[in-house]
Amino acid sequence: MFDLLFQHIQQHVILSKDEQAFIKTQFIPKKLRRRQYFLQAGDVCEYTAFVNKGCLRSYMVDDTGEEHILQFAMENHWISDIQSFQTQTPSNHNIDALEDSELLLMSVTASETLMNQVPKMERYIRILQQNNLVATQARVELIMSRTGEVRYLSLLEQYPTLFQRVPQHMIASYLGLKPETLSRIRKRISQQTG
Repeated sequence: MFDLLFQHIQQHVILSKDEQAFIKTQFIPKKLRRRQYFLQAGDVCEYTAFVNKGCLRSYMVDDTGEEHILQFAMENHWISDIQSFQTQTPSNHNIDALEDSELLLMSVTASETLMNQVPKMERYIRILQQNNLVATQARVELIMSRTGEVRYLSLLEQYPTLFQRVPQHMIASYLGLKPETLSRIRKRISQQTG
């Protein structure tokens, strides 16, 4: 269950067998069924989750009831509401499973313990946070300054398998588009390439 996590960690830091054994003690394995919540708006985000298997989404619901998808997380990705997790305040986000999923959960306490007991993990967690910040900034810039077609093509290039695993209306929400707009974009692109 930990192989994928250790592969991910060891892209950034090299762990000894003893460090790996200790790290295993700080994670909680969790299975979610499709449509089951990992986090509901109003609750405090107690964990950050590494996706070992499956696909999850993080989203907000506006005053009109419309969903706005912030993130998808498939295998080998982390998902959480970082603000709620770090500050231990109620979240505005929902996170649920789009497929049956297997997660490895890390609590705030476990995160602190890992950073104190395994200094390499402090480096790893810092790299994760930096990468998250860079990805968030790139996503904001993409949404604010690029056409729907460019946003779609960028997502397709970055996560080609996402389109087989996630309904089109959710992809449209993530891209900040109406589903019918995304349909027109996909049709136009397929006509150009076909």
